[in-house]
Amino acid sequence: MKRLALHWKIIIGMILGICWALLSSFMGWSSFTIDWIDPFGTIFINLLKLIAVPLVLFSIISGVANIGDPSSLGRMGGKTLLLYMVTTIFAISLGLVLVNTLKPGKLIDEQSRIDNRINYEIWAGSQGYEIKDGINYLHDPQYFERAQVISNLTKNDLKEASISDKIETADKQKEISPLQPLIDVVPDNFFYSLSNNGLMLQIIFFAIFFGVCLLFIPNEKSAPVLKLVDGINEVFLKMVDMVMQAAPFFVFALLAGVVSKMAGDDIGKVVEIFKGLSWYSLTVLLGLVTMIFIVYPSILKVFVRKFPYFGFFKAMSPAQTLAFSTSSSAATLPVTMECVEQNLGVDKKISSFVLPIGATVNMDGTSLYQAVAVIFLAQLHMIDLTIGQQLTVVLTTTLASIGSAAVPSAGLVMLIIVLDSVGLNPAWIAIIFPVDRILDMFRTVVNVTGDAAVCCIIADGENMLDYQEKSNQSDTFEVES
Repeated sequence: MKRLALHWKIIIGMILGICWALLSSFMGWSSFTIDWIDPFGTIFINLLKLIAVPLVLFSIISGVANIGDPSSLGRMGGKTLLLYMVTTIFAISLGLVLVNTLKPGKLIDEQSRIDNRINYEIWAGSQGYEIKDGINYLHDPQYFERAQVISNLTKNDLKEASISDKIETADKQKEISPLQPLIDVVPDNFFYSLSNNGLMLQIIFFAIFFGVCLLFIPNEKSAPVLKLVDGINEVFLKMVDMVMQAAPFFVFALLAGVVSKMAGDDIGKVVEIFKGLSWYSLTVLLGLVTMIFIVYPSILKVFVRKFPYFGFFKAMSPAQTLAFSTSSSAATLPVTMECVEQNLGVDKKISSFVLPIGATVNMDGTSLYQAVAVIFLAQLHMIDLTIGQQLTVVLTTTLASIGSAAVPSAGLVMLIIVLDSVGLNPAWIAIIFPVDRILDMFRTVVNVTGDAAVCCIIADGENMLDYQEKSNQSDTFEVES
């Protein structure tokens, strides 16, 4: 087992978790699973949440501050960041269009979704979150009996949860300024933002502001700060790595616990959960494939017009293959640079600047998946997010993607941030965990392809692109993985 790759161990943990959930449901052991196995899944979520905030903070500061001298790199850096931001927003928007059109979360039976909804309302009441769509199933007495079956709450507790903070929230909503979302992004106390859930946008704002200011102070003063930031960032990346080493066990507990809570002792609901998961996976894959084979070639056709359709993919195939196998943009970066320089004719001055930034801030595939995942999970729990709340998903996902580490499974940490931003339960990531590793491989291919496309556009704009189709020899390019 020691020689087995981590992703295979995680897959084994997922399979065992699913098998245990099926057995637990069939044998009527759901209470045992929830009491004695599920707590380890909660520990896993807490560890990821512990790491998420400082990881985002220091990753963004490092990514922004490492852009370089603003006076000499300002124009190219601005164009690079703008293009990466545009492709990220497009990817998120595509994901939202697909998930709102196909509605994968609504393709499971209504009773399962009602149970999910009741669980959500109980959780929201216990955490002090507002019910997102203003509808409260616990307010309806017909659901009290079912709520008592799937929870340990009494009728009085359920009534309390159903009406808590409703009048106060309604009064506050009436007096909100149209620019309140903008006001909320700027913190008045950074340390308060650090210690409170749901204030990630304020942390991201501070990190970007801090990183930009580092660019405008003398190098001898900024260098020690940046070195410290990079060192701290490495520590938190190592924390992610260490937590993921224990992920096979945690994933088993997480899956077994979440499925047991959702399905109880009804094995039919377990089947419904995974039916919905298959539709979710197809929705994500449709979006990722569209980005790779339609969106990026179309952008290149408009802005560059030098690459034949299959020529671009032939040139990038070594990097795309490595990205698929490693699920890491950072690990693929040397091969991406080699493909872009040798096969696409991009000047090294451009590739050495644009691609490392892309490996840090450009997470198109991850962003698309996060947008689909959030709305899918909301649909699964009968929550209708408003346009404003979905725009919050777009904004949070776009900014959080800057802090997504270019390593496997870092997207899950960022997904916790996005779920928190719209007041949804971060523990729901367990529902989509079974297919995350496979989708992560496709997401990384999108990220690497997007990096290459933007690099080519920047190079062409700077007259540093010399593509010769005859020099495209990716079939003889050897990759050392």
